[in-house]
Amino acid sequence: MDCVFEHHIFSNECMIKQEYGCRHYKRKCKIVAPCCNQTFDCRHCHNDAKNSIEIDPLDRHDIPRHDITRVICSVCDTEQDVQQNCISCGVCMGKYYCSICKFFDDDISKNQYHCQKCGICRTGGKDNFFHCDKCECCYSNVLKDSHICIERAMHHNCPICFEYLFDTPRDTTVLPCGHTIHLDCVKEMERHFQYSCPVCSKSYCDMTCVWEKLDQEVASTPMPQMYQNKMVWILCNDCGETSEVNYHILAHKCTNCNSYNTRQTRGRSHTSCASQLV
Repeated sequence: MDCVFEHHIFSNECMIKQEYGCRHYKRKCKIVAPCCNQTFDCRHCHNDAKNSIEIDPLDRHDIPRHDITRVICSVCDTEQDVQQNCISCGVCMGKYYCSICKFFDDDISKNQYHCQKCGICRTGGKDNFFHCDKCECCYSNVLKDSHICIERAMHHNCPICFEYLFDTPRDTTVLPCGHTIHLDCVKEMERHFQYSCPVCSKSYCDMTCVWEKLDQEVASTPMPQMYQNKMVWILCNDCGETSEVNYHILAHKCTNCNSYNTRQTRGRSHTSCASQLV
């Protein structure tokens, strides 16, 4: 009898310790979506399924997370009102639990916290972040006195992958210009040698070494005689100043900040190639 009893206890412990949840969260419950009355592991699983290309565009939708009222225990399959502990088997369905967001997560190493102003749960530890009222989102304390405020900075899609940034589970970063983007999207840009913000085109890192190399390239590539007196107007993406410079096939240098992150706006007709030939 003792052996049978001990085996029974061991089996229950194994059952409780096994992995539950999905690729987004580790938790011991599923949610019942109030919008379509279907069961999903988490809101991201719902949104991925209901916004897939196979779904009719008219039927695509996101789950209203704050409207969730029912969950199903993953251990005993009991459907119940949203709460941290199962009313049937007593298991804790999420070591971190937010009754406002209806959010469960067993991985508390993320240091989750609920931001009252954001209205959602975030990760990283409450003491490490501050809420910017103008940007309307939480930023690292490192940026408290240095970031450029942009109204509702994270309430838009990532300019690279177009995923909504405000409640994304992926790491985000704030560029020096104030625009926000997924961290892995920035790294992907760098792998393709793109170092300017996809929103405003300003350089987001120190480009001094690159500009020095371009100086050498321009100096070693003289333009033909017919182009040497051609002048063009350029706009600098970094400082916003306009200037008139000598035309060059490789790049145009801003006379204000020495950046090559510029674009040609117009040329001077009286010094054009055609007028030189007449």
